[in-house]
Amino acid sequence: MAAPTRTFESVRRDLTTALATCVAEKGYASTTIADVVALARVSKRTFYEHFSAKEECLMALYEHVCDRLMLIIRAAASGDQPWPQRISDGAAAYLGALETMPAFTRTMLVEVQAAGHRAFQLRQRTLQRFAGTLVDLVEGGRLTDPELQPLSQPQALAIVGGINELLLHAIDPYADTAGPDVQGRFAALHEDVVRLISAVLKG
Repeated sequence: MAAPTRTFESVRRDLTTALATCVAEKGYASTTIADVVALARVSKRTFYEHFSAKEECLMALYEHVCDRLMLIIRAAASGDQPWPQRISDGAAAYLGALETMPAFTRTMLVEVQAAGHRAFQLRQRTLQRFAGTLVDLVEGGRLTDPELQPLSQPQALAIVGGINELLLHAIDPYADTAGPDVQGRFAALHEDVVRLISAVLKG
């Protein structure tokens, strides 16, 4: 029986997933394109049909994962519940999603910062997008809770930065990249994340 034909999109997804796995095991600097194509079971020529360099592959991975996380946050925090519950639900959904993707999480939080100037710029733009997501959610919440204070983009960015620092502290960027994952380490931050967001909103 012939193996199923791989589409352009599926090969691209396999390459970014392979990069995430390699980076989680070896770190970004030590990961080579040869490592990635071996795990993805494609040739180097195929890699270069999708990406011009390792950095571009990492950027595609980072953007995809962050887009997915923003959708998860919006879906969880956009219900009809009272605003405190929506904060809690959004935080729980975000932290829970991170728990399910340890390889991607390390790439998103740690390795992208060492991947070059273009990746750094993408990270900065993406943090602004996460902040914009919070601003939008608060504006939606104010439709049903007029006493809720508006959230400015700088305030939202400060929240995003604070949450990132909590996550970095939880994973220890300098730990052995191949070390065991600590189950529940992100979920354990739920109360702190909720308190941080609530404190900023209360002014």
